[in-house]
Parts: sequence; structure tokens; C-alpha cells
Amino acid sequence: MNADGSDPHQVTHVGAANFAPFFFPDGKRILFASNVKDPRGPNFDLYAVNDDGSGLEQVTTYEGFDGFPMFSPDGKQLVFASSRYGKPGETNVFLADWKE
Repeated sequence: MNADGSDPHQVTHVGAANFAPFFFPDGKRILFASNVKDPRGPNFDLYAVNDDGSGLEQVTTYEGFDGFPMFSPDGKQLVFASSRYGKPGETNVFLADWKE
């Protein structure tokens, strides 16, 4: 949408929960969390999409929760929350080097 709030438009159309959007450093793509593979389930992975909604790409593949992605200011690292490697009910913060 515009800075004044006019002209909002939906980016994702996947029939699932999509949240925690964060722009790629290039400003043309968006990284977000979604349960698109199982819309009724708790398995959330990270996905990338172009800002016009095209080019959906799965970024993580974990049978649990991955969410709240953010890039470092220089775009070289990705930080996100995940339930991987933890005890049941635990969510931890992970840092990964980003490679295009």
C-alpha cells in the first residue's frame, strides 16, 4: 500500500496462515512464515515470494515451527525462531548465513 494507507493489496493467495513478513534486502521479495503445506496443521516453514505475489518458494523444511524471519542489515544472515532441536513446547532463535 501507499505510505498514506491507500491502495492496499494482498500479496499471498495460498489458502493458509501467512505471517511475520520481512522484506529481502533487495526490497523486491518478502520472506514470511506459513503453514501452506498443511493449512490445518502446526507445521510452519519459511517462504519467499515476489512483492507481486508471484514466485512462491519454500525456504525451510522442518516438521515443526519456523517463523519470525528477519535479515541482518547487510542481508548476509537470516535470524528466525524455530522449535527444532528443543524440548517440546520450546522455541529458540537460530542464525544462518544467507546464500542466494
